[in-house]
Amino acid sequence: MAEPLSRGTCPEAGLDADEIGLIVPSLSAALEPAAGPAWCAGAVVLAGRGPVVALHEAVGWAVRYRSYDEPAGRGVELPPARRVPMRPDTVFDLASLTKLFTAVAAVQQIRAGTLDPDRPLTAYVPGLVPGLTLRHLLTHTSGLRPELPLYDLPGPAERAARLAAEQPLTPPGTRRCYSDLNLLLTQTVLERITGVRLDRLVADGITTPLGMASTRFAPPPSWQDRTAATEDQRRPWAKLDRGMVRGTVHDENAYAMGGVAGHAGLFSTAWDLALFATALLDGTLPLDPDLGFERDQAWFMGALAGRGALGHTGFTGTSLVLDPASGAYLVLLANTVHPVRHTQGSAPRATAATHLARALPAQRQP
Repeated sequence: MAEPLSRGTCPEAGLDADEIGLIVPSLSAALEPAAGPAWCAGAVVLAGRGPVVALHEAVGWAVRYRSYDEPAGRGVELPPARRVPMRPDTVFDLASLTKLFTAVAAVQQIRAGTLDPDRPLTAYVPGLVPGLTLRHLLTHTSGLRPELPLYDLPGPAERAARLAAEQPLTPPGTRRCYSDLNLLLTQTVLERITGVRLDRLVADGITTPLGMASTRFAPPPSWQDRTAATEDQRRPWAKLDRGMVRGTVHDENAYAMGGVAGHAGLFSTAWDLALFATALLDGTLPLDPDLGFERDQAWFMGALAGRGALGHTGFTGTSLVLDPASGAYLVLLANTVHPVRHTQGSAPRATAATHLARALPAQRQP
């Protein structure tokens, strides 16, 4: 079982306080850059090692904008009194960080013997495209295209049929192409073999045992006031006309699926994700680094890349990085699509991860 997580000091975590102390200022600078759009309206960052959380702070705004003014190319700001400040316990739409939970749920079934990652998916769900395996899905080597406009279809039966009929663009196993469809098909397989919907699988197998009380699909209305806003979602820049999205999932396909999807839909806090991270690092949750995780990606892992670091990002501005070599972890949750999606890059993520890497004992100069 995992040790209880607690807030502590950098020395207690075995981390250099000077390097950790540079993370928040670097994020604050990204909120009000000298030129160009802000990276995000606000963010929550958490860094720790083992059971000790050495940093857990919030910067900026959970809700800063009323809408997006397309002709002007800028957000329409709320009056200061109506803005919502970011807090350490702010709830975020995790977007593709959801994929990690779906992958862990799949690995749990593999460890239980109910799933074979190299057996054809058609053995579990007749009617799927022959030749695909769970390993293809979780390593993004299925050959499937990145996404489909499932939100344009009238109902769940039509969406399921369209997904099942999708043909790989390249032979499975020959090249990597990141695709939301992979995790949607993983969801299909998991729900078929267990007879349980994905949100229940994640709750029963991951979040409830770990005490992740602020993590769930389709959060209730009572959560909205502590949730970070995402996008003023309107055509032509978005795929649906929904206005400013807050408290419901940003991803259009996940929204069409009632908020429960294998690729997106989970909401959570930085502290809950730290519980998830430490459970993966200490073996409480099964971790297969080849299934579902990105590895050693400097574009968001900074100097942690090259050490066997694992993690993932989410389109709304979320990221999680694990360093199994040291037991360190970094959670960075931001609302980068508030008030509208833009080409924001990942420099603040990489910078924060680099400061954590430099804070590790092996990285410090004698």
